[in-house]
Amino acid sequence: MNLHVKQRIPLKIKRMGINGEGIGFYKKTLVFVPGALKGEEVFCQVTAVQRNFVTARLLTIQKKSKARVTPACAIYEECGGCQLMHLRYDKQLEFKDDLIRQALAKFKPEGYADYEIRPTLGMAHPLHYRAKLQFQTRTVGGSVQAGLFAQGSHRLVSVKDCLVQDDLTQKIVNRVVDLLDRYKIPIYNERKIAGVRTIMVRRAEKTDQVQLIIVTSKAVRLTGLVKDLTADFPQIKTIAVNYNRSKSSEIYGEETEILWGQDTIAEEVLDYRFALSPRAFYQLNPQQTEALYSQAVAALDVTAKDHLIDAYCGVGTIGFAFAGKVKSVRGMDIIPEAISDAKKNASAMGFENTYYETGKAEEIIPRWYAEGYRADALIVDPPRTGLDDQLLSTILTYQPEKMVYVSCNTSTLARDLVHLAKVYQVVYIQSVDMFPHTARTEAVVKLVKK
Repeated sequence: MNLHVKQRIPLKIKRMGINGEGIGFYKKTLVFVPGALKGEEVFCQVTAVQRNFVTARLLTIQKKSKARVTPACAIYEECGGCQLMHLRYDKQLEFKDDLIRQALAKFKPEGYADYEIRPTLGMAHPLHYRAKLQFQTRTVGGSVQAGLFAQGSHRLVSVKDCLVQDDLTQKIVNRVVDLLDRYKIPIYNERKIAGVRTIMVRRAEKTDQVQLIIVTSKAVRLTGLVKDLTADFPQIKTIAVNYNRSKSSEIYGEETEILWGQDTIAEEVLDYRFALSPRAFYQLNPQQTEALYSQAVAALDVTAKDHLIDAYCGVGTIGFAFAGKVKSVRGMDIIPEAISDAKKNASAMGFENTYYETGKAEEIIPRWYAEGYRADALIVDPPRTGLDDQLLSTILTYQPEKMVYVSCNTSTLARDLVHLAKVYQVVYIQSVDMFPHTARTEAVVKLVKK
């Protein structure tokens, strides 16, 4: 490789990479340029040289893409939470179709060239869509700030007016920061100080109910903060504290305690209402969750005789869409509070054919099968790491007739399809833009046994 750090080079951008960066070739060397768009001719400076590629910083654009727009966000480049705000929204959706194609071309599951990849479903108004925020807190220049760490660093970027964040959650977090300052509540730092490290705010769109978690590495006095905050925002129904004493980058610790208010807030999706505990997982874009779950329901043709497993079930949300149409629904999740919510939600909706258990899908499903339970249909909605090897081998051993895979990571989806496509026909992949202006997408995959 004949390139070195700080070298300045011209480059034609041929395509977009999985993190939204522009990709070109300089004398056969692959070059990644964050901020550059497909079709552009740019001048850039090499920032790092790896064995088979280099990364470079965009300096100037000689020939600009017609799809380039000026990001409306003042801290867009500094924050790094969004990666595609400089790309016109209709082209962002095309990029997300391409993300799936790129992942399939890399892993090459059986028959992938013939998969039907349906156009990504976007939003009419792709701003202020995030109903949940998790901001880190640090003391900067003597005052408390909350926001996100700049990419690849532990330098906090203060976020006071996020364009993709729900307005109310942003106002609440701004007020929490003021109160942490006013009441001189200790704020965590990595070196020596114990105290508040993260603020989580979640708003249920359909009911306008809000819950808040203060994550701290030690017990702190929050009486004044709770009193002022609940007086300012009647929408707040729950304030909880979570103790995370570990040095790791994990956001939450094991222990969560309700400080004030009710245990759960109520949210609605499709045509049912359910309760959410502070720690329970739920999709962060309520409008697109409706679209995503509708796609999952459309992709799984169930009958009244079917037994359904909802792996990684959270508070039971996807499974409830099927509970009235099948013989039984069973689900599992590793978060005990989510399972407790799932049981209460099922009971509140009058379902008597559901069963939920706390634990890992890869451990529970083989045990259910050993006990004689058989699923005709399966929904998997795994974390970004994709399906566990043990769970994959269980699916391939028992081979339920039909399956829906809901994915939030195109790479691990394509990797898992290498195994699943040996037994299942991939009928189609439908992606849903759950995270506008970022390089991430969700996808619903319809699979039927060959």
